[in-house]
Amino acid sequence: MLTIVLGFCPAQNVSGINLADLVSPEQARTLLAGEKPVTVQFNNPAPVLSPKNEYMKLLIDEVRRDLDPSVMVETLYLYKKPYEAEKNALSAEEEAELFNSVLALSTLAGLQYYSVSRGAMRTFYETSIRIDGPSTKKLLPDPGYSRPPAELMIYARQKDLTFGDNIYQYNYHFTPGAIVFTQQNLSILTYGIIPAVGKNKLRSTVAILDAGDYLLVYAVSMAKAASLPGMKDRIGNSFANRAEAITKWFSDQADKAFKKVHS
Repeated sequence: MLTIVLGFCPAQNVSGINLADLVSPEQARTLLAGEKPVTVQFNNPAPVLSPKNEYMKLLIDEVRRDLDPSVMVETLYLYKKPYEAEKNALSAEEEAELFNSVLALSTLAGLQYYSVSRGAMRTFYETSIRIDGPSTKKLLPDPGYSRPPAELMIYARQKDLTFGDNIYQYNYHFTPGAIVFTQQNLSILTYGIIPAVGKNKLRSTVAILDAGDYLLVYAVSMAKAASLPGMKDRIGNSFANRAEAITKWFSDQADKAFKKVHS
């Protein structure tokens, strides 16, 4: 998923539901109303939902220069912390459990999302396992840490029903108040038998920012799609649906992490 340099500043605690340091007033109202804004752009796309953070700006600019993406999908999501964790900055134990929860790639297996084209729920990843490397592909258990490392890279083999069985590199970055992970495809993504996204031509990043009573989750996927009729639209729609699935997955994982800490 990319080269990342730690640079996130912890989000200021939000008292009175003020997200002005991270998002626009309009975005804050939308998020607090329970909505999840999503944008799908084609042809020289530029971010419109990225949090107010210089590091995120630099990261996205780097990917755009590297990929020259033809598709960009963004989404924002506001996760409400449980009562026990509200208002205060995340504790070291909470941060460790949240970090471990997003390292658990095996929990993506069986994840469902709504397919607009099919008008029904559809499986995102049929299988999702951690492996030791792109060549040997030896199965490894999900890692876990009592204290999150500042940087971590792992490999995964994930089979989804849209783009097939593929190898990905995940890069995780942690600093107090922020967890970021990025996915990069190490194999060609195919749509049926048609090559849809070339090797290393997909970058998907999820940033989780502490925001007082909430966690702000920002997800962005950028890809250089094959120049075939309708391919960009198919990929854009698929990424938008999958962004919804990822935010649901994170919400479930965060619920488990906070429950483990406060039970």
